Amino acid sequence: MTPQELRAFCLSFNATVEDFPFNPETSVFKVLGKLFALTNLDARPLTVNLKCDPDDAVRLRGEYPGLIIPGYHMNKRHWNTVTADGELPDRLVRELVEDSYDLVVAGLPRAERLRLDRP
Repeated sequence: MTPQELRAFCLSFNATVEDFPFNPETSVFKVLGKLFALTNLDARPLTVNLKCDPDDAVRLRGEYPGLIIPGYHMNKRHWNTVTADGELPDRLVRELVEDSYDLVVAGLPRAERLRLDRP
């Protein structure tokens, strides 16, 4: 997955914005103000921090050692750092980004979740 593809995919989700609260290099993708993906699109290898179900996080780290690791500078129980530079299938990276978005949306107040469902 290229940096441009990762950025476009993150922005394709409903009510998503890209923000730069830490520095100009670090893209933070948020849904209704809540972080679901964090990456430096210029870094090599390209990595992205994604929220993950704790059980899935441990399983994925075991299945893809070195490519999916505990979230860098994040809560290690709920976040993974995923290498998105082509060693992992793009399909898997997309699924993990979507799972992260869905987990964050599920944690939003009901009224905000309902707003996302409207066209």
